[in-house]
Amino acid sequence: MAHAHKLEIFRGLIKFKSNTQKIWGVLIFLTIVTGIEVALGISKPHILVANTFLGMKLLNWIFIILTLVKAYYIAWDFMHLRDEKSSLRRAIVWTPIFLVAYLIFILLFEADYIYNVFKDGYVTWNF
Repeated sequence: MAHAHKLEIFRGLIKFKSNTQKIWGVLIFLTIVTGIEVALGISKPHILVANTFLGMKLLNWIFIILTLVKAYYIAWDFMHLRDEKSSLRRAIVWTPIFLVAYLIFILLFEADYIYNVFKDGYVTWNF
């Protein structure tokens, strides 16, 4: 037996009367997040480009975080994760979060090692 989908977003903060309104609401939210990413990418504020955190510019961290927010929200609303049991939701959501964090950790440390090898002259630039 089919059950009705929840017509609210942001944990019930905004409620809609129909699925069509909810789809438009989610589209507007995702458009706003994408607009923020595009605006930051075009303007590149000096404070976000000049400062680093864990070896990467703050602007790049913002892009990664906003992209993960969009991916999570698409899965949450359009793949109907909100209607699933909590154990399945955790398995689907937390696994990629840990894997992405591990990937970022590995990439940062390997990139720093390669940069230091080239900078200190053990291997010369050949391209």
